[in-house]
Amino acid sequence: MAEIGKKNHLRVVRKVEFGVYLDGEQLGEILLPKRYVPKSCVSGDVVDVFIYTDSNDLLVATTETPHVMVDQCAVLKVLEVSRTGAFLDWGLPKDLLLPYSEQQKPVKPGQSVVVYVYLDTSSNRIAASTRLDRFLHETSTWFKPGQQVELLICSQTDLGYKAVINDTHLGLLYKNEIFTPLKIGQRTSGYIKAVRSDHKIDLSLQRIDQDTRSALAEKILGYLKSHGGISTLTDKSPPEEIYREYGVSKASYKKALGGLYKQKLIMIDKKHITLINAEK
Repeated sequence: MAEIGKKNHLRVVRKVEFGVYLDGEQLGEILLPKRYVPKSCVSGDVVDVFIYTDSNDLLVATTETPHVMVDQCAVLKVLEVSRTGAFLDWGLPKDLLLPYSEQQKPVKPGQSVVVYVYLDTSSNRIAASTRLDRFLHETSTWFKPGQQVELLICSQTDLGYKAVINDTHLGLLYKNEIFTPLKIGQRTSGYIKAVRSDHKIDLSLQRIDQDTRSALAEKILGYLKSHGGISTLTDKSPPEEIYREYGVSKASYKKALGGLYKQKLIMIDKKHITLINAEK
């Protein structure tokens, strides 16, 4: 089935002076303008096209690929603001509309904004929204702790940063677990830290599982052995110092120390971590 706002494989049904018409299936015949028609194209050929509406609100096809498609999120630049809304650069001749009703905050020309792209089924128009919570789920029951996901940093809150997860959900990165600079619009890999009792999603920039905890424990032991069995990096140390040495959050470091302590491999006091039987 042909889809507006997506890439489609459509068959050429007839040629005209100004292009070719494609079989848009349930959408009817769709024009592919002459400038996009591949050389030696004949009826029966199949072409890869993106479908959207032109300035007259008629369906049209293009072989160009926009920066973002329907049901996806992206960072787009605001080109201008008019009475109908803001217009964004999405890589096609007709700019993408961001209606005033879909703006979380008023936007300005030159600004880059994180948007969700949707299809208005009543008009077949493609539009953008910065009100991500209207389109993305904030709860989930099927994400699993430790699962790797793709994140798009979309906003900053008192608790940390909100991020889009795989273009489908919203989750939270806590500020006390972030030790590298993050920017709104930045894409990065991340992990599901936990799905809370209210089904909201906590995120982490580091994988948290038994393998990584074991690797961290070995790294701590290696550090102690190479530093005379003593470290001043305790469970009371600033998170930034812990991250600088081990690349993990303070919470992960404390759990690793707790595991080593239970195994009676280290002693812990307020100022030092000491390797037991360091001389051996």
